[in-house]
Amino acid sequence: MERVTTDRRLSMTQQLVVDLTQQILAGELPAGSKLPTEQVIIKERGVSRTVVREAMSRLQAEGLVETRHGIGTFVVDTARPGDFQGSKHVKGGAYDALAVIELRLSLEVEAAGIAAQRATPEQLLAMREALDVANALDPTDDDSARADFEFHLQIAQCTGNSFFIDAMTHVGNTLLAVVQVKSENRTLAVREREQVYAALARRDAEAARASMRLHLINMQQRVRGVSELTTQ
Repeated sequence: MERVTTDRRLSMTQQLVVDLTQQILAGELPAGSKLPTEQVIIKERGVSRTVVREAMSRLQAEGLVETRHGIGTFVVDTARPGDFQGSKHVKGGAYDALAVIELRLSLEVEAAGIAAQRATPEQLLAMREALDVANALDPTDDDSARADFEFHLQIAQCTGNSFFIDAMTHVGNTLLAVVQVKSENRTLAVREREQVYAALARRDAEAARASMRLHLINMQQRVRGVSELTTQ
């Protein structure tokens, strides 16, 4: 019974962390804004004080918020994981993107397999909504990287593993840094994401891993192609 209670508390903490992180990344809680008080969150979410305090500690560790004694908790005024600032403009951006995709291959392929086994109907619905937003955007749109991040973050959330979730939220600005590709690649990218989602929805772990691996490998090729064009 104690293990069940602990697991439930951890799950609620993770959900609160992910929800608040997404609000911060989306700009719904802009830099400098004050988070709702502990009492408000407890009432609105129906969670315990322990859950709220653990979630705040996690957000502080991620560098997303800071607590000012006697005043409240505020969103930190720094670059956030969802900002993707300038990754495609800096020297060596394409090279860095290729290196980052190698890291994603070791992280997200397994996350997809676990998510296929653990995703709840509600999580699949949220993933579907995030996917629809990502698919509707052209790769050259300024919001494209953020939308893609939301889809991949949903997959990490479905694992129920705080380490996967932390990795995606903490280093999101680097983990999902990619150079923009030509718009004609949009159809292929949409198809790849749909294949990942389809495997998750039918709870086929091996297909989910294979689809994610293919998506990331193809992404490597697209980024490599852009890199070659820009160096000619």
